[in-house]
Amino acid sequence: MTLLDTEPIAIEAKKNARYYLDQAFYYTTLIFALTIAVALGWIILQIGITAFPAIEKFGLGFLTSTTWDPVRNIYGVLPQIYGTIVSALIALLVAVPLGLGIAVFLSEDFLPTFVSIPIAFAIELLAAIPSVVIGLWGIFVLIPFLRPFYGFLYTYLGWIPLFGSSPRGNSILTLGLVLAFMILPLITSISRGTLVSLPPHLRQGAMALGATRWETILRVLIPAGFSGIVGSVMLALGRAMGETMAAAMLVGNANRINISLLEPGSTIASLIASQFGEAGREQVSALLYAGLVLMILTLMVNILAEIIIQKFQNVER
Repeated sequence: MTLLDTEPIAIEAKKNARYYLDQAFYYTTLIFALTIAVALGWIILQIGITAFPAIEKFGLGFLTSTTWDPVRNIYGVLPQIYGTIVSALIALLVAVPLGLGIAVFLSEDFLPTFVSIPIAFAIELLAAIPSVVIGLWGIFVLIPFLRPFYGFLYTYLGWIPLFGSSPRGNSILTLGLVLAFMILPLITSISRGTLVSLPPHLRQGAMALGATRWETILRVLIPAGFSGIVGSVMLALGRAMGETMAAAMLVGNANRINISLLEPGSTIASLIASQFGEAGREQVSALLYAGLVLMILTLMVNILAEIIIQKFQNVER
């Protein structure tokens, strides 16, 4: 057999090997994906089983009641739902513009590489700080630092209901600011990675058409990386809504709805963290019902993000 005769056989063998490798990769990743889905379903099932007595007893009234009384076994989580959403929104209002601005600053060569890379690395390291340490930092450092600022808000903007109460250290606003600090690394690192990975011809084409640097960033790069930026924001929102220890230490754990952000409040995660250890059977069921509500809220947020991304992509097409 000559060399010319063996060449087609070698090519065919390479094609077969590549095909089998592709199939192996496909089925391996499929197994991993199904494993994650099964694990998530199993977690939801176990929580649902334990929470079923509370679901059966309180129904949807659990979502609208403001009473949480372990003595009489009457439970409702409307104040916690309110506190969870409001504190997470405060965190996003602070962290999104700041995180996106830092991501743009680090990805668009405003600084030399030997300066920007250590800054990016330091920001990412913030995500490794345990939440209980951040909670202690909030109690002993941030709250004393913010007291004059809270006093200013109450004195000069107290006519606005959001700042219409005497300032206290532990409050929904304090928790929102701490959550902003905690989710900032997520938004910054993912948004920066998205902007860095954009094709270079987008920048070059915009510059060639006469766009300034900021026009290129605002009108070309950020819209092109919109899906990744929204993904970072939604991931950060889930992190903010599910934060436990820092929330339990800083929010004040007051079971009431306060319009003023300077008043103590409560979140679903802080409620579970503060009461689960000493809870009886019915209270555990109610707490896991609250946890199920938190999971549903997070799921709704992710569905909303996917809808926003799909509409944005359709508009671009």
